[in-house]
Parts: sequence; C-alpha cells; structure tokens
Amino acid sequence: MLTARRIYWPPVNLVGPGSVKLVGEEIKKLGTKKALLVSDKVLNKIGVVKQVTDVLDQSGIAYAVFDDVKPNPTTTNVHDGLALYKKENCDFVITVGGGSPQDTGSGIGILATNGGNIADYEGVGKSKNKSVPIVAVSTTAGTAAEVTINYVITDEKRKVKMLMIDPNALPAIAVNDPELMLKKPKDLTAATGLDALTHAIEGYTARGAFELSDAIAFKSIELIGKYLVRAVENGSDLEARSGMSWGSYIAGLCYSNAGLGIVHSMAHQLGGEYDMPHGVANAMLLPYVMEFNMDACPEKFADIARALGVDTSTLTVEEAAEMAVKKVRQLSEKVGIPPLRHSAFQVEDVEKLAEQAMNDACTPANPKDVTKEDIAAIFMKAYNDTPKKG
Repeated sequence: MLTARRIYWPPVNLVGPGSVKLVGEEIKKLGTKKALLVSDKVLNKIGVVKQVTDVLDQSGIAYAVFDDVKPNPTTTNVHDGLALYKKENCDFVITVGGGSPQDTGSGIGILATNGGNIADYEGVGKSKNKSVPIVAVSTTAGTAAEVTINYVITDEKRKVKMLMIDPNALPAIAVNDPELMLKKPKDLTAATGLDALTHAIEGYTARGAFELSDAIAFKSIELIGKYLVRAVENGSDLEARSGMSWGSYIAGLCYSNAGLGIVHSMAHQLGGEYDMPHGVANAMLLPYVMEFNMDACPEKFADIARALGVDTSTLTVEEAAEMAVKKVRQLSEKVGIPPLRHSAFQVEDVEKLAEQAMNDACTPANPKDVTKEDIAAIFMKAYNDTPKKG
C-alpha cells in the first residue's frame, strides 16, 4: 500500500452476453475511418468473424479482413498484416479471436506507429509511441490478451516466443461476449480455461501482486473452478460460458498489472520450439510449478485451495497449499489435458529450453528465486510423472 502504482486497464470494457452488439457505437467515438480486422481462417469459416462484421456493417464502419494468423502467431503474420493495413489505408485495428489474433493485432498496431521490425520490441516497454486504436474482441475465455499490456510473437528463425510487455499496446476497447464462445470444441475450451486459471494463480502469487490484483485473482479462481468443467462438457451452456468469460477477463486485468511467473516462461519455450498451443503448455506445467513455488508463499496457496472449494478449516497452511496443487491437477485431468510426455517435448532440448526460460520476461515476477537447473528439473518432473488419480 506504500508503493505508487500505474494500473493499466482498457478505457472501454464491454462484458457479458450480447456485448459485441455495442461495439459499433463505441468505435464511432474513436473518430477512426477504416479498420484492419485481424483473425484466423477457422473463425472466419465458422462464422464468428461474421458475427462481428455484421455489427460493423450495421454501424457503417469500413474494414478489411486479414485472416492469416497462425495458432502461435509469427513475425511473418505481423508484417503481412501490417502490409495489408497500409495497402487498405486503415487507421485502426479490430482483433477477433483468442490470443493469436489479439497478439498479432497488437504487433501490427505498434509497428503502424513506431516502424521497424516486430523483434525490435521484445522485452519491456520498447516502443516510444502509442499503438493505433485497437478494438479487441475475445472469442475464447483464456488468454485475456484483449485487456493486457502483453503480447507474444514467435520468431520463426530462432524458434523463440518473444514476449512484449508494453503499455502502448493496451487496447482502446475490450469486448468479452460469451455468446461468441458458444459451441467451441471441448479441447479448446479446456486449454483456454486452464490458461486463464494459470493467469489468475500466477498473478495472485507474483512478486508484483497487490491489493487489487489479489482481490480479482481470487474471484477469477473461484469462477474458473466453478464453471470450467461445465463449459467443457456442454459448449452451449451460456451460464458456464459467461462465468468463464468473466473469470478470464478479470484474470487478465490481474496479471497485466501484477505479472506472471515461470509457468509462462516455460510454456513460451514449448510454444516456440514445438508450436504447442499455449493453453495446453501452461496446463501441463502448472501443477509442477505450483509445487516448486508453494513454500515461498504458502498462505496464498492455501487461499487458492479455498477459492477452488476446499474446506481448509482443519488443515495446516502447508496442507492447504498442497491441496491447491492437488485440486489443479485433478481439474486438469478432468478436462482432458494430456501429460507432457504425450506432447512433442524432447528430453534432449531441456537445457536449451531452461536457459531460454530464464531469459523470459515473465521469470523475474516468479514468487521464488529460480535457476536454470530448477527449471530443467521441473520440465523433467512434468515429463516423467504419472499423476495419481483421485
């Protein structure tokens, strides 16, 4: 409470069923002329993009569509999008999707006002100028990239995910409409939901955590614990989708201001090296990093257990902290997240991955000091472990 803080929050936030229908009137307040709408081919094909463009058409807002974004967006995606942005004489960006279109749109927006190569902006606060306005429409309850100052782009040549932490990339308008999330596949719902849970848990335990981030992280964990399984089992359950939408959204507000930790540092390497989906990578690693970190702040891990529905009244703090790890592992198994050994992970890469994770921008916020050897050991424990049932 005795530390001055900058708290970053999108100026306009539209949340809840039907909220995408309000975006046209908010865009008009920006005074812009033409958008580059950034998405991917799957969302375009299944009609999710059309749900947004129908609103734009009704509001008389001009746009061009760029839908070449990959699941792990690349430097090529960003620069190709920027080329179309310039060709079409756009002056703002609309992103439609999960983290991949959101991150690509952030990269395009930063380059439009700062120039150069997107790799120039890896790290913390590297841009000088604020992005063009970004209208970020989320279609998954996971990354919360629509409300954060973070974005991640894969350098194809180095096979490294570059993390940019940049207040200049903060969207002007964030939209979280659970109606856009209905009927998404079970595996996508599970992976993005556990990505959101990772954000909440890492944000709650990060070195940069503070009063506001603690309050919203705890609520996010409660919501995800309550609704994730329901959303996975029934993709048309609007109440569950709404609960997950809120859980993801407020987890994003938390970690964007408090920081993350080595779950993300390690997951970024799995994504960069093996093109592994980010939510799956986080989910595979989360219980093992929690085990490593819990002695640094056992009271907070006990809180996590309570948020996940554990009655801790008869447990010691340490026992409650262990229950938090157990509950997260059970949740991951229940929604079908595979173990690391069933992924593309290669044991011979562990030293390289651990070294790169040490250099990741998320590592300094981890609640416990960590070495390259620690990270390598966590990778190997996750790879070798056979989780117990029950």
